[in-house]
Amino acid sequence: MANVTLRNIKKIYPNTEKKKKPKKGEPEKKSNLQITDEGVVAVQEFNLEIADGEFIVLVGPSGCGKSTTLRMIAGLEEISDGELYIGDRLVNNVAPKDRDIAMVFQNYALYPHMTVYENMAFSLKLKKAPKDEIDKKVREAAEILGITEYLERKPKALSGGQRQRVAIGRAIVRNPQVLLMDEPLSNLDAKLRNQMRAELIKLRSRINTTFVYVTHDQTEAMTLGDRIVIMRDGFIQQIGTPQEVFNHPKNLFVASFIGTPQMNFFNATLKRDARGYYVELLGKEIVLSEKQQAALTAAGQQPMQIVLGVRPVNLSVASEGFAATIDVSEMMGSEMHLHMSVGDKDVVAVIPTAGLDMDQVLSGSAIKFNFDPALAHLFDAETGLNLI
Repeated sequence: MANVTLRNIKKIYPNTEKKKKPKKGEPEKKSNLQITDEGVVAVQEFNLEIADGEFIVLVGPSGCGKSTTLRMIAGLEEISDGELYIGDRLVNNVAPKDRDIAMVFQNYALYPHMTVYENMAFSLKLKKAPKDEIDKKVREAAEILGITEYLERKPKALSGGQRQRVAIGRAIVRNPQVLLMDEPLSNLDAKLRNQMRAELIKLRSRINTTFVYVTHDQTEAMTLGDRIVIMRDGFIQQIGTPQEVFNHPKNLFVASFIGTPQMNFFNATLKRDARGYYVELLGKEIVLSEKQQAALTAAGQQPMQIVLGVRPVNLSVASEGFAATIDVSEMMGSEMHLHMSVGDKDVVAVIPTAGLDMDQVLSGSAIKFNFDPALAHLFDAETGLNLI
């Protein structure tokens, strides 16, 4: 295994189309990605230190630059600017085959005319490894992945989950320093995805390599990663452990992207008087916790318009609180998802069903909800940055 270092990495795709000026009276079309004279900037100012044996997950919406970053590490995309190190070696201009990496793709990319054994052995045969070494490595990888009984089958005779195991096996037989995975579970159904996530966690403990994993699925990111890199429009938004990005999102985007159901957001006003800081929300005053007060005081925070965020699991049905009307009640077994209208705003609450009066949460019912202010997040309404 090896550490991987990305310093000020940038990727620019040449702009092959001439920029058309909008017709008179037509608004100019906007793009989230930065467009310069050189072309479209897909990834920029990307800085990341990946430790030996670490499992890093790049996550974000489609088009955020995560797969492009992975492909630059693999050598499948040219780096426009910056430096990429694998171990202590600068690899910007090193061919993919010489980087000591292996890659698992979304679509498996297996050779249909070869057996599972031949697919897994192919890269070792190209290296002219001894036959007994090839056999040993293939059978060890097959044992780890539970596909020994399929070694003589062709890919068409396998399920999606089995094919993905073969693709992973083909990568790990090479004993790469870095294993790159580009949305490897996205073609599987929900049950198989859950099984394969568990398999990857087990695999990680059994092989000695550094993982860089790309996904748009935040559940995969939260369950697999030692650290998560959240991306948007080519920029890193936040790097942290799953718990850090969930409990302390750096900005509104991270707060809305991490967590299911999505965090609820309310327009509010941060104020201060002799009692200290408080939030004016939906006609009520919410006094903040001592910890929040101390953080805002230390930052010298001035009263301002804010966006207050509360996760659905932190909302509770209460006798006193904010009035709402239940639009939809979704029974999820041990919990219920309440979709509520609060004025013209949609709010979601996740309520445990144990001891809950079901008649109280029927669609169309009037209800009141509340939350612990200590669990609320305060964001600058203008910049979107978390104030605490």
